[in-house]
Amino acid sequence: MHWIDTHCHLDAAEFDADRTPVRNQARAQGVGCCVIPAVQVANFDAVRELAHAHHDAYALGIHPLYTPHAALKDVEHLDLALQAHHADTRLVAVGEVGLDGFVPTLNTASAWATQEHFYRAQLRLAQKHQLPVILHVRRSADRLLKGLRDIRVQGGIAHAFNGSLQQAQAFLALGFKLGFGGALTFERALQLRRLATELPLSAIVLETDAPDIAPQWLYATAKQRSAGQAQGRNSPGELPRIAQVLADLRGISLAELAQASRDNAVAALPRLQLNL
Repeated sequence: MHWIDTHCHLDAAEFDADRTPVRNQARAQGVGCCVIPAVQVANFDAVRELAHAHHDAYALGIHPLYTPHAALKDVEHLDLALQAHHADTRLVAVGEVGLDGFVPTLNTASAWATQEHFYRAQLRLAQKHQLPVILHVRRSADRLLKGLRDIRVQGGIAHAFNGSLQQAQAFLALGFKLGFGGALTFERALQLRRLATELPLSAIVLETDAPDIAPQWLYATAKQRSAGQAQGRNSPGELPRIAQVLADLRGISLAELAQASRDNAVAALPRLQLNL
């Protein structure tokens, strides 16, 4: 089976010691392509070089968590980078962009204004360069949807989606697919699991968000961490096991999910087809 990890931060420092073995292991497990999204201007070159080195794909953008330290000229830098690499078939989206309503320091009036500025500016760049977007959605679905209705883009992926069915349907109506990963492996994630089974299969793409959002088998509770147990590092090689959980929840075969999630990823990020 061939899997696409639609969201993997392979450039993260957590992989500095063993990045190539991690990627090779994932490929041996059937993860043929990873999409590596940038989070700030400083790592644009890193994600592009990694995508080429490992025959993967990448996206360029400014993550909402990095907006407090971003300069206004960074939007111009992104514009120039998207133009410079537009012919690069491994460049598949503008991302990771969006809004974060979870982190307290980002929820002041001024911080929200900054987030909104970068979000909308990057939607306009996606529109200009005719690329889909990879969205960071954390307690921000309705605000993100408003931006998408105001500035129409060529769809994309709502990463780590954990909203309501109504919000999910709104993203789907705007041409987006919804990313599911390690969070749905937790038995207590009842709402998320219900959503992952109620949505049409055509709505779903798979992701790890490695090294973050570890699945249940890698997660250490606060009590375990205080006792000295390390938090498990997520990696793209976990994707087939995460997929098995979803296949079991939906009552379908792993092969059916692999084919559907791959088709959905290509529908969301059409340039992926050129990298498979």
